[in-house]
Amino acid sequence: MVITYNAHRRHLKANENEINTFLNDKVVLVTGGTGSFGMKFAETVLRDYKPNKLIIFSRDEMKQYEMKKRFNDPCIRYFIGDVRDLERLHRAFDGVDYVVHAAALKIVPSAEYNPFEVVKTNIFGAQNVINAAIDSNVKKVVALSTDKAANPVNLYGATKLCAEKIFIAGNNYSSTGKRFSVVRYGNVFGSRGSVVPFFKECRKNGHIPITDQKMTRFWMTLKQSVALVLSSLLTMKGGEIFIPKIPSIKIVDLAEAIAPKCKHTIIGIRPGEKLHETLVSKDDGICTYELEDKFITYPFTVDHKFRQNGAKRLNGDFDGYRSDNNTHWLGVQQLRAMIEFEEKNDAIHSVR
Repeated sequence: MVITYNAHRRHLKANENEINTFLNDKVVLVTGGTGSFGMKFAETVLRDYKPNKLIIFSRDEMKQYEMKKRFNDPCIRYFIGDVRDLERLHRAFDGVDYVVHAAALKIVPSAEYNPFEVVKTNIFGAQNVINAAIDSNVKKVVALSTDKAANPVNLYGATKLCAEKIFIAGNNYSSTGKRFSVVRYGNVFGSRGSVVPFFKECRKNGHIPITDQKMTRFWMTLKQSVALVLSSLLTMKGGEIFIPKIPSIKIVDLAEAIAPKCKHTIIGIRPGEKLHETLVSKDDGICTYELEDKFITYPFTVDHKFRQNGAKRLNGDFDGYRSDNNTHWLGVQQLRAMIEFEEKNDAIHSVR
């Protein structure tokens, strides 16, 4: 099942007016707001809602400068800062209603070579966001996580697992009902970290490097990731890890869709990579509930009676939700159509 914003809306228990207006007149802040997710999030919020302010918090002044040229809306504020800097977060969070925490260091090889830098951003930075949100009376915070946090084999995944635990535990430290939840999803087509640009560059040489012919990955678009975050932000009660049901792909099919005439060179799995990714581990099945379009994992410290209406607890036969045992797959033709659609949209944006 491919996630769409409308698909999520079918499961929202708020009335239609709340769904369409819950960000109106609110102050919304996105950490790491100049990244791929932040750009699509800003585009969506400015199109569908009327926020009082949309604050883009990031440490890259050049990306903010470029983003200003694309989004010329009076409600946007650009705030230079780093999640490692608690004092700066306190200043940025003043008067904010909702926070989406997207800032992270996420390149796997870089994380392996510079481990403590990743720890300082992904773990200590997460703790800073929580402390600043509690001190500043932020109503809700959603943190973005990754499939690499489930049974992690690399440092990046391990830091995101720590960040998940920290955010869920953040609900224990607020005396005024702050709400912290997590959204965990897989590879995002159209993001800066996607393998698609790399494959496009490689096809110029006639060879596409493939780590392993059996490799699979979860796959979703930026639009779908924003839809998931928005619906989670509206429906969250605090303590949930929201996990979408999204398609899987074979890496060899992606290479064929991008470069059908190129030869494949098998280079082997790099350190820190998995053959298949996991979104819900078998061990987490005991505290995970299922809806039509997503799973929701609750920590043992959260009373499950507050789970969303209609959610069914997974049974004892659950063997994990992995990219290789998925029931929904995208083939070569579907991937090619998706790539052509995104290239067309990119061309339109570049003209603008």
